[in-house]
Amino acid sequence: MKFESAYHRCCFHRDSIRSDQLFSTGKNRGLTLIELLVVIVIIGILTALLFPAVQAAREAARRIVCANNLKQVGLAIHQYDSTFRSFPPAFLIGSPGDTRGSWSIHGRILPFIEQENLGDRIDLNQDWHHQVDSGIPAARINTYICPNESNAYPRFRNAKPYVHPINYGFNFGSWLIYDPVTGEAGDGAFRTNRVTRFADMLDGTSHTLCATEVKAYTSYFRNSAVDPGTQIPDSPDFFSGHSGEMKLGPQLDQNTGHTVWPDGRVHHSGVTTVFRPNQFVGYEHDGIVYDIDFSSWQEGRSMVRKTYAAVTARSYHPELVNALMMDGSVSGISNSVELGVYQAMGTVVGQEIPNQQ
Repeated sequence: MKFESAYHRCCFHRDSIRSDQLFSTGKNRGLTLIELLVVIVIIGILTALLFPAVQAAREAARRIVCANNLKQVGLAIHQYDSTFRSFPPAFLIGSPGDTRGSWSIHGRILPFIEQENLGDRIDLNQDWHHQVDSGIPAARINTYICPNESNAYPRFRNAKPYVHPINYGFNFGSWLIYDPVTGEAGDGAFRTNRVTRFADMLDGTSHTLCATEVKAYTSYFRNSAVDPGTQIPDSPDFFSGHSGEMKLGPQLDQNTGHTVWPDGRVHHSGVTTVFRPNQFVGYEHDGIVYDIDFSSWQEGRSMVRKTYAAVTARSYHPELVNALMMDGSVSGISNSVELGVYQAMGTVVGQEIPNQQ
């Protein structure tokens, strides 16, 4: 019995020790304040390291979507050519020359970007202003919107959606858009009162721009007081001191360039290669400096005034713009592209490749 009692006491003591040890171990599993702070700091550092990578991945995805939009436009342009044996005109001016609202290329290719419902409801032979009540000019067409555009919403008039912006402008050339006296059109792939065919692109479709990115709600002025001349501006400061009809201001909707996708004029649906992509073209007005586009005179508004335009390719993607070539390929054009090469790409006869003889 004594032996058993001693054995029981020993077991009881052993079990007590184990319980104490377990209890003590359980208490030590908690984190001290310093340890918790260290963990929080480490998580913060990892988050800071991962955030730029996540943002870069998102931007890469958006750029791919943007490039795919341009590819869809390229396919539509080629399907249009297959149907009509030419590429669409940029803007049509009827007799006697006073035309307010010819439909844009964007409107003419609607059936070829799976927008037959919209395309079938418009009359391309009638001024688009006369069809505003249909609601079509205010329609958002996702193929024409870059996913990075933060202002992809319509302009309003009389408390109703009026027109909708776009992010892709077609190549109207290097400077001259249209001379109503001689009928001379620009040197781009898309021209006023004239169609373009494959045979017109002497440098080949892979070397000729079709369209590039532009920004919605761009600041610009038009109908300048003086004729800017035939020489392509060689500096963004060229427009300092020029005046005209201002389409700019501190409120977003005062800056109306590229906000009317149905309108075929260059300041709404086009782009020119006067300046490199994303070039800042500063113009001071009422103490504020704006990054502007310029159209010397609205196409179709005068029978004597020439239209010259500096409508710059702009994007929300860092250091480049996505660009569609006339062969349907899409690539990025760097902000630092050599200007002479870029301007040659904007013409159908730019001679950016050597003559083969």
